[in-house]
Amino acid sequence: MTDDSPATGLSELYARRFLTTDAARPEKVARWHAKGRRTARENIADLVDPGSFVEYGRFITAAQEQRRDLADLVVETPADGIVGGTATVGGKPIAVLSYDYLVMAGTQGMRGHRKSDRLIEIIARMRLPTVFFTEGGGGRPGDTDIPLVSALDVGSFALWGELEGVVPRIAVVSGRCFAGNAVLAGCADLRIATPDANLGMAGPAMIAGGGLGSFTPEEIGPMQEQSANGVVDVLVEDEAAAVETARTILSLLEPNDEGGEAGDQTDLRTLLPHNDREAFDVRPVVEALADLESVVWLREAFAPELVTAFARVDGIAVGVIANQSTHLAGALTSDASVKGAEFLALCERWDLPVMSLVDTPGFMVGPEAERGGLVRHASRMVTAGARLTTPLVGVVLRRGYGLGAQAMLGGSTHRPLLTVAWPDAHLGPMGLEGAVRLAMAAELAALPQDEREARVAALTEDYRKQASALNAARMFEIDDVIDPAETRGTIAATLRRVSRAGRAC
Repeated sequence: MTDDSPATGLSELYARRFLTTDAARPEKVARWHAKGRRTARENIADLVDPGSFVEYGRFITAAQEQRRDLADLVVETPADGIVGGTATVGGKPIAVLSYDYLVMAGTQGMRGHRKSDRLIEIIARMRLPTVFFTEGGGGRPGDTDIPLVSALDVGSFALWGELEGVVPRIAVVSGRCFAGNAVLAGCADLRIATPDANLGMAGPAMIAGGGLGSFTPEEIGPMQEQSANGVVDVLVEDEAAAVETARTILSLLEPNDEGGEAGDQTDLRTLLPHNDREAFDVRPVVEALADLESVVWLREAFAPELVTAFARVDGIAVGVIANQSTHLAGALTSDASVKGAEFLALCERWDLPVMSLVDTPGFMVGPEAERGGLVRHASRMVTAGARLTTPLVGVVLRRGYGLGAQAMLGGSTHRPLLTVAWPDAHLGPMGLEGAVRLAMAAELAALPQDEREARVAALTEDYRKQASALNAARMFEIDDVIDPAETRGTIAATLRRVSRAGRAC
């Protein structure tokens, strides 16, 4: 048998393929596992359906042949530190990419960039939802085989950014993710992270090189900060949970005509306190309306006065936006407005219907609120809602006051496909007592001090009757007042009719 026989070629193929696997580097893998971590290939294998992964560029190596032996590069730099290809999850096609931290700390090599460019172009052409594991240290300065000065002509970042609104993009961040790797995470539609992650626009070396001080990786962009400031959307326990969350979110992008199970809907009648000044946690309301175990909470630590989530309602995937009265009475702050605007824009890009649960006194106003750019941010949320072409359904749970309530409803109670209220809800141009004090200012000023507050209380009670949900429905400012137990069925029925008739405008 000659050296160039088919059998010899196959032997070399499988030998080289073996060198790209975790089995070829047991010591590195063992050290990584000892840290409680999983390899790039292990995360991909856990995410995708068995046997479905079609890999691109597995045989490329780092562009460093001018200073390292080729054999060394083949063994030590498999796939140039980025594993990627197409696959299926739950039988549905996706793309997946992962930087490999065991190859030069997951840094971005020039051949690796060529691979990511190629894959991102394939993603756009095939319209594939994509999961990107972005851990790594940013650009790699040691590649010598490709002539370059600045490498600022690399296309990966622009190509990845261009996918916004084309395909859903989910980034998974664990360990250290800095510089170019962090930008890829930041450009994704959604970021899932583990508690040990650090995410920053520059790592320690770049910061020190810029004369900005010496810091450990753990000091740069820790998750308690990146969750509180809204950079991270979902914080999970570990990489296994991150993969499971990614799978869950991907499943929400697929239609489900089979319906779903939920708890006893009559429980909704008792979830709100009798005293409408008393705060309550809106999350049990969301969970009661949603299919069992279907809710994925987003940005929980950022602007907690506004709750955002993905869920299913009778099998229909929805985005959920709800006021949280346990924080600032559910008023919309600048941060909440940013959170709401960005979430509505995400639902628009992903073509997800929106379920809005309203219980707000309006926008948080006053000099301090204005210093944070409230006018700009509040207007962003109004605009995002008004521009929705995906279906929107609004439910006024308790208080729907002022421009804040309008922002929760796309700018108007008539903007959603359906706006309903629960029986004890009230709607008004502002808080009821505040409206009384403003409208009756002259009359109240003429009263003795000891009579003034009693008069305010009496007038507020009268106004409460006028502002009731039933009276708003009588004036046709809202579409209906319903039993809370009917809410889930009403929402599902409306959304299913949209799906049959085509997209709503």
